[in-house]
Amino acid sequence: MDARVARTRARLQEALLQLARERPASDVSVSDIAERAGINRSTFYQHYADRDMLLADALDAAAERAGAELRHVDLDPDVPPAMLGDFLAHIADNADVYRQALIGNASGAVIVSLRARVGAMITEAEPEGGWDAQAVPLEVMSAGVAGSVLGVITAWLEREPMEPPELAAQWAWKALFGPGRTLAPRHAGETREG
Repeated sequence: MDARVARTRARLQEALLQLARERPASDVSVSDIAERAGINRSTFYQHYADRDMLLADALDAAAERAGAELRHVDLDPDVPPAMLGDFLAHIADNADVYRQALIGNASGAVIVSLRARVGAMITEAEPEGGWDAQAVPLEVMSAGVAGSVLGVITAWLEREPMEPPELAAQWAWKALFGPGRTLAPRHAGETREG
C-alpha cells in the first residue's frame, strides 16, 4: 500500500475512534470523520465506501497490532498472554465503538473482519510441533477459537459494569483452554465466580 494511502487511512481510523469516544458512534457522520481527519468527503470515499467499512478497518488494525505480538507468545493454557490483556484494554477504551459493532445493530463488516483477524492470529501462532490437523483441521480450529473469543468479548461488553480487561482475558483464556475445568458440576450451595 502506498505510504500516503496508509497515512490517510490511519488518520481516518483514528478520527473515527476519537469521535466515538466523545459521542455514540452511530451519531458520527462521514462529514464529522473527514473534518476531524483534516480531509474532504470525497477523499473519504476514495478510501472507504461508508462508515461501517472504516469502522471494520479501524478495529481490524487494532486486532492486527495485537496479533502481531501473538507470534512471539508461548501458549501456556494457564496464563493468558499479555497481548490478549492489551487487546482487551483497547476494547475497554473503545467499548462504545465495539458495542455498536458487535451488539444490537451489529455491523456485519466488523464481525466478519474481526473473526477473520482472530482466525488469522491463531493460524499464524502455530505452536511448536504444529497443530494436529488430523484431529481438527487448522481452519476449523481457527474458526472455533475466533468464535469463542468474540463470544467472550461480546458477553463482557454487555456486562454492567464491565470488569477489568485482565479478568476478561482470563475468561477468554479459560474458555479456550479449560472449559472442562470451569464447567465442572457444582455441588449444592456452591457459587461460581469469575
